[in-house]
Amino acid sequence: MTPVELVALAASTSLLAGWRLYLVTLVTGLAMKFGWIALPEHLHALDVLANPWVLGIAAVGTFMEFFADKIAWVDSAWDTVHSIIRPLGGALLSLAIVDSADPAWQVGSFLLGGGAALVAHAGKAGARTLVNVSPEPFSNVIVSTAEDVATGGLLALAIANPIAAAIIAVGLVLLSLWLVISARRALRRLIDRLNPPRIGV
Repeated sequence: MTPVELVALAASTSLLAGWRLYLVTLVTGLAMKFGWIALPEHLHALDVLANPWVLGIAAVGTFMEFFADKIAWVDSAWDTVHSIIRPLGGALLSLAIVDSADPAWQVGSFLLGGGAALVAHAGKAGARTLVNVSPEPFSNVIVSTAEDVATGGLLALAIANPIAAAIIAVGLVLLSLWLVISARRALRRLIDRLNPPRIGV
């Protein structure tokens, strides 16, 4: 891969880690293990993601997240627990993909990955807040399944065509920001409805 493709791959995988950290770690590790990601020679020491222990932990996390993410309010609790884990995981994923020999690249890739994962995570959590206040019980399953499919599809695209995946990732960042703003407004309206202003007698 060219340096531009590596940066694009790091950006897209980090952003997707904000949605599904364990799935992204699992697929990225498998891609490194089986050579789907052609890393430059100087990055082969960073194939720790292909370690059987890391793959095993990522597989267990993927299994747990798959079910936790489909239950109303359990998904929000899961998101809350992962508010630090996902951005940190996205930053480490980015660091594992981008050139680690240059300190400037180390800092840049860490910030890029952490920032992308944080924005994606915030957007996901915001969207789930909107879904959880809806009265019907099926929207959580539908939204979560859509995220599963989108994450898997974009990961496959990121491995095959990192630049195209990065362009889509930028669009997802903008969508995530919009979801955060929408969720805050919806929560404010919900709080106003639950706590109407008291009129003095």
